[in-house]
Amino acid sequence: MTYSNIVCSTYRNSSEPGFHAINPATGETLTGSFNTASLQDADDALKGAELAFQEYKNLNKDIKAAFLRAIADEISQLGEDLLSRAAQESGLPIGRLQGEMGRTIGQLRMFATLVEEGSWVNAIIDVALPDRKPLPRADIRRMLVPLGPVVVFGASNFPLAFSVAGGDTASALAAGCPVVVKAHPAHLGTSALVGSAILKAIETTGVPKGVFSLLYDDSYEIGTHLVKHPKTKAVAFTGSFKGGNALIQLSHQREVPIPVFAEMGSINPIVLLPEALQKRHQTLAAQCASSIILGAGQFCTNPGLLLAIKSPSLDLFKADLAAAIVETPSATMLTPGICENYNNLSKAVLHTNGITLIAESTVVNQELQSQSVARIATVSAATFLMNKGLQQEVFGPYSLIVVAEDAAELTAVVESLEGQLTATIMSEKNELEDYSELINKLSDKTGRMLLNGVPTGVEVCAAMQHGGPYPSTNDSRFTSVGSTAVYRFVRPMAWQDWDDHLLPDALKAQNPLGIYRLMDLNWTKQ
Repeated sequence: MTYSNIVCSTYRNSSEPGFHAINPATGETLTGSFNTASLQDADDALKGAELAFQEYKNLNKDIKAAFLRAIADEISQLGEDLLSRAAQESGLPIGRLQGEMGRTIGQLRMFATLVEEGSWVNAIIDVALPDRKPLPRADIRRMLVPLGPVVVFGASNFPLAFSVAGGDTASALAAGCPVVVKAHPAHLGTSALVGSAILKAIETTGVPKGVFSLLYDDSYEIGTHLVKHPKTKAVAFTGSFKGGNALIQLSHQREVPIPVFAEMGSINPIVLLPEALQKRHQTLAAQCASSIILGAGQFCTNPGLLLAIKSPSLDLFKADLAAAIVETPSATMLTPGICENYNNLSKAVLHTNGITLIAESTVVNQELQSQSVARIATVSAATFLMNKGLQQEVFGPYSLIVVAEDAAELTAVVESLEGQLTATIMSEKNELEDYSELINKLSDKTGRMLLNGVPTGVEVCAAMQHGGPYPSTNDSRFTSVGSTAVYRFVRPMAWQDWDDHLLPDALKAQNPLGIYRLMDLNWTKQ
C-alpha cells in the first residue's frame, strides 16, 4: 500500500504532515501515515483533469467501457486485502463489506455496459427541411456531452460503494468526465488500495492519466479548494445535511456556479395503516426492527420515523418492536465522532417535551469502543406537528413512532414532512383506496415509494431513484444510484447545419455506433 496522494495517476509525496486512520472498535492507530495533500496537489490534479478531458471525452465508447471493466477487475483482484482493511477502518463486518464490494464491482460493469451500448447519450435528429413553408428548417442534431472535471467526496458509511471507485466516480467516468476524489479521512487505507486498482486500469487501457487523482486531507482545506477551483465543473457528495449544504454554499461563492449533487440524509417514514397492523403487527415489528438496526442504523435509508393511528394493534406493535430492540446487540459505528454524535442527538430527543422512550438496547459490548445503542421513542402527532426539530435525522439505530388520533391527523403529519429519499406504506390491499389522499401527499415528499417493504437495501439498476426533494438531496431530478446517475454529469448540446463528417459519431447520418436515436419523434437505429 502506498501512502502518497495520487495526482494525475502518479504518486506524489507531500511535505505536509501525515495522518493515520484508526480502528473505531479498538481505538488502534492503523498502519500508514498518509500524506496530507497540498493546495498545489489539488491545483495540479485539476489542471491535469482539464487537459485529460479534451482527449477522454472524445474516446471511443468501447475504450471507456473497457476502462470501467478493468477497474472492476482490478478491485476484484484486491480481494481479502481490501476487505480486511475496510473492516479495520469502518468497524463493518466482513459479510457486509463483501456485499458492498460486489455492488461496487457490479455497478462499474453496469456503467461499462451502458457506455458500450451507447444510446444513453439521447441523440436527437431533426433533418433539414429546405422546402418547408413559410420558412425552411435547419438541420439540427442534439446529444448529451460531458461537463468536465468532477470532484467526488468519499462517504463515511460506504467505504467502497460510495467512495474512490463508487457510484459517483463510475458514473462520472462513464459520462466522459475525469475525476478528482477527496478520500474520506476515516478510510485512508481502503481508498489507497482502490486507488491503486484504478491506476492499474489506466495503465492497461491507455486512457489519459489525468482522468484520476486521489487526495488525502483530514481538514476542510482541500475539499473547499477543490469545490471553489475554476476548473471543477461538478461536485458529488454523500453525507450529512450540514456537510452537503456547506458544499452548496461554496459553489455559490464561485465566479461561475457549478452543480453540486448532494445526498444529505433522510428519515424515511414508514406509514403503518390500521388493517395491516391488526393482521400482522408482529411481522411488521420484526421488519421494522431489522431495518432500524441494520448496519448500526448507518444507512441513508434507515427508517427514522414510524407513523400510525392510535389503536390496540399499534400498542401490540410497540410492544413487539420494544422487545426486539431491547435484545439488539450493539455494533461498532463507523467512527468515534459518528458514535458520539448519535448518542448526543438520540439522548437530546428524549429530553424533548412529549417524547417517551419505549425501548433501548441492553446488550452492549463493553470490550469494544464506538458501540451503538438502539433506541425507540414515541410522540403524539400533535406534539410532532408543533416541533419541526423532531424531523432532524438521527444517524444511527433510532426511530420515532408518531401516533395520530385519526386518519386526518395522520395525513396532516405526512403533509408536514420534509423531502425524503424513501417513503413506505405498510398496508393491506383493500385499505389503500381509503388512504388515497395520504398516499398522494406522501408521493410529493419522496423519490421512492415502497409498498410493504423496508427502505434499507437499494437495488443498483436502471429504474432506481435514489434522490428526493430537499433536504434529502438538493436536486430531486437526479439519482446517485443506478445507471441514470450518469445524467448528473452531462449537458445537452446541439449542432446546426454541420457537415456529416464533422459531427460526433452519435449524430452522423449512417449511425456508425448503431445506437437508438430519436428521429421524427420515433426511436430508431437508422
